[in-house]
Amino acid sequence: MLKAFKYRLYPSDSQADFFMRSFGCVRKVYNLMLNDRIESYKKHRETGEKIKLPTPAQYKNEFPFLKEVDSLALCNAQLQLKAAYNHFFSHPSSGFPRWKSRKNPVQSYTTNNQNGTIAIVEGRYLKLPKMEPVRIKLHRQLQGLIKSATISRTATGKYFVSILCETEVEAKKLTGSAIGMDLGVTSFAAFSDGTKVQNPKHLTKSSARLSKAQRKLSRRALQAKKEGRFLADSRNYQKQRILVAKLHEKIVNQRNDFHNKLSTYLVNNHDVICVETLNVKGLVRNHRLAGALHDVSWSAFLSKLTYKAEWYGKQVIQVGRWFPSSQICSSCGHWDGKKGLHIREWSCLSCGATHDRDVNASVNIRAEGLRQFHGTA
Repeated sequence: MLKAFKYRLYPSDSQADFFMRSFGCVRKVYNLMLNDRIESYKKHRETGEKIKLPTPAQYKNEFPFLKEVDSLALCNAQLQLKAAYNHFFSHPSSGFPRWKSRKNPVQSYTTNNQNGTIAIVEGRYLKLPKMEPVRIKLHRQLQGLIKSATISRTATGKYFVSILCETEVEAKKLTGSAIGMDLGVTSFAAFSDGTKVQNPKHLTKSSARLSKAQRKLSRRALQAKKEGRFLADSRNYQKQRILVAKLHEKIVNQRNDFHNKLSTYLVNNHDVICVETLNVKGLVRNHRLAGALHDVSWSAFLSKLTYKAEWYGKQVIQVGRWFPSSQICSSCGHWDGKKGLHIREWSCLSCGATHDRDVNASVNIRAEGLRQFHGTA
């Protein structure tokens, strides 16, 4: 099984400069190959000429600086472009492959391990191709055979490496428990055992401070424009930009920490986790709910829950989005029609049972999920 381990890097000035040149070369090759594929397709439409797939090697004579960086990083850019095209053809709504911009504060490149070119040295350094070992914060040990490494730079100027390893993951002990989960905005999740996890609202809690910092950033951008200075040369603007980026980074870290802890708890304590499939893209069209939906980030949470369940031998059962989980009485099964979102509690007209809307939905999701699970087991 493939598993990634992420660590913080502390490069020297010369090593950081090499990383930046590598980011630039990978971006350059990606854009050149994308342009050549577009031009080749135009010729194909006009003359019927066969579409040519470019490779990084053909650009090295014209751009000698490409020889200074890791060639495997350039090859991975070719694979990324191929994957982008395949994704576009299989999911046209995702959009055509886009150009990589040097203005994007987040940059990365991927290199492969060949005969030990990527390795941990003395427990404090990371060996990478074409450069001296970089200092690394090894807060946990690597497990398995190193396959590749992705070096990235965040908007705040921090460097990280994600090392992909082929390893064996020991399955968790079975608990014999199955649970249903209904995701929401008021409470992040309601479970079929009657418990609820409140929505931490990380973005909402930081919105006042973030708005103030962004207004200050905007004022400094206007001031630099009036004085005829480039933003890259405006020190005050750059200081404020990094401050805003740090606020966003903190919110992302808080959200990821919350998702990781909750998903790990569920996988450790339950064998079968039943959830409802969500049409997030459709839901965010409601502008009153869009901000709150982006803040809870259901898709990211379900992604973490799914791969952890796969690692540890557990099951995540997805119930169809059209299943009327909040409309059916979990006690007697009576269905009395659709209910507005403002109705949080209701009583069954058939048996008289009083239900919390979210808990009742999670009980129904559990029942439907187990029915699907046993039907396919």
